[in-house]
Amino acid sequence: MKDGTSVQLGSGAEVDSLYTIEQQVGFLLRRTHQRSTAIFQNLFAESGLTPLQFASLMKIRDQGRASQNLLGRLTYADPATIMGVINRLVERGLIRKSVDPDDKRKSILILTSKGLNLIESLETTAREVSRETLAPLSPDEQKTFLLLLAKLT
Repeated sequence: MKDGTSVQLGSGAEVDSLYTIEQQVGFLLRRTHQRSTAIFQNLFAESGLTPLQFASLMKIRDQGRASQNLLGRLTYADPATIMGVINRLVERGLIRKSVDPDDKRKSILILTSKGLNLIESLETTAREVSRETLAPLSPDEQKTFLLLLAKLT
C-alpha cells in the first residue's frame, strides 16, 4: 500500500487506508463502461446506432411492441432520453409509432422490416462487443463478473 498501512475488510480483503479513487467501485465501473462504449462505437460505427438505440431496438424486438413508457423502463432510460431515442429511430425508419387502439393517449412502437433487418445483421457484432470487453478475463472470470454485475443491479 502507498503509506504501508492497510485496512482489513470483513471478507478478508485488504484495502489501502487512503481513499484512492482508482480503487473505488464507481470509478472502476465508469472506466469499464467507457471501454465497452468505445468498443461498441468502433464496431457499430457504420450502423450509426448508439448503445441505447441498439438496446431499444432489441427490446422492441423482444417485446414484439412496446409503449414509450415500457421501453424507457426496459432500457433504464429517463423519459426525455427515451423520447429522443425514439424520435431518431422513427426518423431513420427503424421503428414506427402507432396509436394504441385500447388507449388513444399511448403510442405503440413497432420495429419496421428495415429495423429488424438491421439488428439481425448486427447481432454477431453485438456479441463481439461483449467478447472484446471481457477479453482480459478468463472464461470463468467472465461468468463470475457477469453474475456479480447482475447481482449489483
